[in-house]
Amino acid sequence: MTEVPDLTELLADSPTNWGKWGPEDEVGSLNYLTAEQVLRGVSLVKRGELFTLQRLIGDPKGDPVWPGRSPATKEMVWDESDWDEGGEGPQFPGGLHYADDKLEAFLQGSTQYDALGHVWYGGQIWNGYDARTTVGGLEKASVEPIAQRGVAGRAVLLDLARWRGVEALGPREAFNHEDLQACAAAQGVELRPRDILILRTNHLELFFRDEEAFYGDFGEPGLVYSPELVQWFADMEIPNLVTDTIANEVTYDPESGAALVLHNALMRNLGVAFTEICDVEKLAADCAADGVYEFFYVAAPLKIHGASGSPVNPVVIK
Repeated sequence: MTEVPDLTELLADSPTNWGKWGPEDEVGSLNYLTAEQVLRGVSLVKRGELFTLQRLIGDPKGDPVWPGRSPATKEMVWDESDWDEGGEGPQFPGGLHYADDKLEAFLQGSTQYDALGHVWYGGQIWNGYDARTTVGGLEKASVEPIAQRGVAGRAVLLDLARWRGVEALGPREAFNHEDLQACAAAQGVELRPRDILILRTNHLELFFRDEEAFYGDFGEPGLVYSPELVQWFADMEIPNLVTDTIANEVTYDPESGAALVLHNALMRNLGVAFTEICDVEKLAADCAADGVYEFFYVAAPLKIHGASGSPVNPVVIK
């Protein structure tokens, strides 16, 4: 059995943006989304049509999550039954009744943004901060600075499933930056520097079809690591990678066997923001119908202090 190389070795010569925006930066490549880029995205709004990309939390059909995480659970605290005879519902002047509930969930157990400090190797997270700053909560590169900043700009949907002529990409099905370019060309859309990339695989359709089989053969499709792919992301100054899979990349690198290499090469080293578990089906159907694959994208995760990720409901406007 071939020994899996350590990420320190595998990514020894990988490009980095550490220090590019100063020693205190915590939002990385989102710095590329200047006011000019936001206005470029706004200029693409023609119809005023909105598409929300968050998957439903508490979906009766199930919530796809990373293995080892549990789906969110919602609990009613107060409802009309609490004002039935013998109930303990609070009494308000005028007879007000109300519903109240609470949610227990992994912050990355639904459509979400990763904090740049979410993954690391070699004892350092994004921008060279010590990995010990994650103990008890992220002191540096948490999701809060991304939430405080917000995300907006020109985005492009790359419908890889339709491009490959399939309903959904299968487990471990890989693609690279050249495939992204070829897909864009087939769709008639130009990929430009500082674009937000939205990738459609429809792989989670397999989860909703057969959850047991999905986890029994777990290995997601997605981008696969190569030095050339990472350099392309660096040269294109990609600020945000958005996908409809749980982890945005092939789970285990087919060549090295290492897990989630691009989380480190792109997020830890280049500061690319990762947005995962999106539902892009309505958007993809609309793009296929009108042939327009570029649009305005805006998102802001929840402002949660010290968190490694946060739920989000991104909005696309065409």
